[in-house]
Amino acid sequence: MAGTFSQIYIQLVFAVKGRESLIQSIWEEELYKYIAGIIKNKGQKLLAINGIPDHIHIFIGMKPSCNLSDLVREIKKSSNEFINEKKFTATKFQWQEGFGAFSYGHSALDNVIAYIQNQKEHHKKIRFKDEYKTFLNKFQIEYKDEYLFDWLENDPNKMN
Repeated sequence: MAGTFSQIYIQLVFAVKGRESLIQSIWEEELYKYIAGIIKNKGQKLLAINGIPDHIHIFIGMKPSCNLSDLVREIKKSSNEFINEKKFTATKFQWQEGFGAFSYGHSALDNVIAYIQNQKEHHKKIRFKDEYKTFLNKFQIEYKDEYLFDWLENDPNKMN
């Protein structure tokens, strides 16, 4: 689009279906590279990607012509197929429905990138559920608990 200038930065957050801890450290880098390729092929700019076994964070610089829902749908669909074709998990891998999308200004880039790069350390101190609700509250997004991700409340071995 000639004459169109924009600066749109979005952090995406989505979880493994059932919040299962299926993303293993031995293949997560390969997954992240695959997702980076999807984002690049869709004409968007990957700024950071990282996560823990049950969810990931992706930070992108987005063009105004991009439909965010379509991009996330493509990332999830293609990465599901990639993981299952590579047989990275013993059971069928699938992302959970829905996602979080949080926008930032240019001045926040370094902080958001550092936050995403530090996910493994961060989640030693805070549960994903608490992190996600903090995002929703910080960005003043109204929500009902029953429409959020499935939380494994009854699993004492899982850090929700």
